[in-house]
Order: sequence, then structure tokens, then C-alpha cells
Amino acid sequence: MEARAEAMAVDPIADLIRGSRHREAAAACAREHGAAIGRLCMALLGDQAEAEETVQETLMAAHDAMPAFRGDGSVRAWLFGIARRKCARKLETRVRRQRRLRLVHDADGGAPAPDEVLDAQRRALRVRAALEALKPSERDAVVLRYQGGLDYREIGAACGIDEAAARKRVSRALARMRALLADEDGR
Repeated sequence: MEARAEAMAVDPIADLIRGSRHREAAAACAREHGAAIGRLCMALLGDQAEAEETVQETLMAAHDAMPAFRGDGSVRAWLFGIARRKCARKLETRVRRQRRLRLVHDADGGAPAPDEVLDAQRRALRVRAALEALKPSERDAVVLRYQGGLDYREIGAACGIDEAAARKRVSRALARMRALLADEDGR
């Protein structure tokens, strides 16, 4: 309870939401968390255009849900929970299409050697396949932890579980991914 009061006191976006200044809060959410939500959606969906669309849907859904915001966790965890659910719906209804993790080249213009690009693409595809082999709840927890940068308490809030369950879910998912990747290396 003390952590909740402390989180509420230092989050200016939560203050805007509680003050019914929803337009300002939505703009602040987009400014402060939009890029992180985009990375999360990209990690879950594997498609840049779909991820960008989902970010917009997430921010609109957050704006619409602001009157019901309880402030139980951080605004970031709340937004990531909305994004996670939006991504899950997209994955459930997605028509079979090829999913690829796109590599982003360095901005300095130095192009890597073709064999390095091929190796990186192969590694990315292996990791993407290992992520897809996980249960959706485990995949969400891992992505929220390592792509979203959420701590276990925030993961719990985003997934509707407690902190200990979030830790266990991430731990199990990492162990399963290691096993899957080791099996591929052993072939």
C-alpha cells in the first residue's frame, strides 16, 4: 500500500488522469511511453506496420479507459497491460502470414558484411521461433521483462498476477527458451 501511494505521488501522468485532464494525460502517455509500447508490440507481433497500428490502438484505448484508471500500479505497467491484450487479440485473429524480425541497420551508414547480416537474421529467427514455442502467458512475461523493461511487480500488474508468479513465469520461460535453443544447436 505504501509503494502504491509513493508511485501515485511521483507519477505526473497519473496525476493528470486523476485530475480528469485526460487529453493532456494521453499526450503525455504517447510522449513518455509510446516508443517503449512500440518496441513491446514489435516484439510480440513481429511486424512493424502492425506494431505501429497497435500502439495507436493502445493509446486510444488508454484514453478511453482513463476515467476507470485505479492507479493500482504504474501508468507504464497499465499501458503495457493494454498493449499486451491488444497484441494478443491481433495474434489470435491474424491470417497466416510470414513473420519476420526486421533488422535495423546502424545509423552511421556502415553496412555489415552480408554473412554477418545472414547470421544475425538466422539468430533472430531462432529466437523468434523459441518465443513462439512458449505459452502465450510466458512469452508475454519475457517480452515485458526484457523488451519492455518492466520489473516483476509491473509485469504482475500488466498480466493480472502477483509479483512472485511473474518471477516464476519469466524464469520458466527463459529455461524453456534455453532448452529449445540448445536442442537446435545440438542438431
